[in-house]
Amino acid sequence: MDLKIGIAGYGARAASLRHETHRPGRGSAVTAVFDPTERARTDAAAALPDALVTDDLDRFLASGLDAVLVLSPDDTHAELAVPVLEAGIPVFCEKPLATDLADADRILEAARRTGSRLYVGHNMRHMPVVALMRSLVQEGRIGEVKAIWCRHFVGNGGDYYFKDWHADRRRTTGLLLQKGAHDLDVIHWLAGAYTEQVAAMGSLSVYGAIDDRRDRSGERMPDWFSLDNWPPTAQTGLHPVVDVEDISMVNLRLSNGVLASYQQCHFTPDYWRNYTIIGTEGRIENLGDTAGSEVALWNRRHHGAAAPDETFVVPEVADAAHEGADALLIAEFLRFVRDGGLTETSPVAAREAVAAGIRATESLRGDGSALEVPALDADLVDYFERGQVEVASVRG
Repeated sequence: MDLKIGIAGYGARAASLRHETHRPGRGSAVTAVFDPTERARTDAAAALPDALVTDDLDRFLASGLDAVLVLSPDDTHAELAVPVLEAGIPVFCEKPLATDLADADRILEAARRTGSRLYVGHNMRHMPVVALMRSLVQEGRIGEVKAIWCRHFVGNGGDYYFKDWHADRRRTTGLLLQKGAHDLDVIHWLAGAYTEQVAAMGSLSVYGAIDDRRDRSGERMPDWFSLDNWPPTAQTGLHPVVDVEDISMVNLRLSNGVLASYQQCHFTPDYWRNYTIIGTEGRIENLGDTAGSEVALWNRRHHGAAAPDETFVVPEVADAAHEGADALLIAEFLRFVRDGGLTETSPVAAREAVAAGIRATESLRGDGSALEVPALDADLVDYFERGQVEVASVRG
């Protein structure tokens, strides 16, 4: 019998995940959509003609749903996820979990209090390049991890993040959180620990000087995206408010002593992530992050720069969306809704990525001093690390 899935927030992310979720007769079907905006409801009704499409949250929640995907803008996650959890319905919450630490903790507390299952969509844990690097780390191929460096070249940054609500810190806190939550989570996952202390610097170096601004209410990123929007200083139609950093760098100290750094730039010509993981017996580095790219391993002494001692090819995937990660993500969530149990993603890890991103942003906008990351309540950590074992079975 198909699980009845609701989507709260029908934007670009919903359009992509719909293909993995709406599979009538094959395990799940989207039967209801909630969105307060007219364009979103029009798009949803066209894509899902048999679904209930409404701007009434109570009507949405009363429609007999087995699970809900919260895919609304990041600053609205808590205001939607909490009532869904309180209605006893399992929640898939898109990352980042929230843009405010109190909201992130409120979502976890609601899941713990109600026993409703909570899953956070950190899809990079399912990306083949990340899974490959993690497997090498877990196999002990570089010994004990001591340092992780991540450089994130956000080549599409001007189009993706500076023409809509992402550019307004009131909506995102900052891109070190909104975009960086992906990589902060991966750093934590590869290192096997969470951040305790952060220190950051950054600036609005390019896009703040562009005075061609436009209110794009009713528009979406595909309406304006083009690779011809180059160089970055030639971008037009930026959001009326642009006050988030377009370049940032953060150093992190993790609870197990691992030192990490994350660097993010939104005006590079290329778009990819480069990770270096250094251990007591070698290091690994991804040379590209898509199928067919290589992960290089050095585990012998060399004089100067040297070819890798061993290379591993990132495997091909049948589904191209985020290198197949979205399909694996939704499959895991649906299994979790039906059967419970542990998952590759973690609500605690999602909260810790938010906490590190928020404190790093505070350091960046202050004097760059090192700041402590507040710990999550131990009872909540224990509950989620045990796999939310006190949850109820799927309704109906």
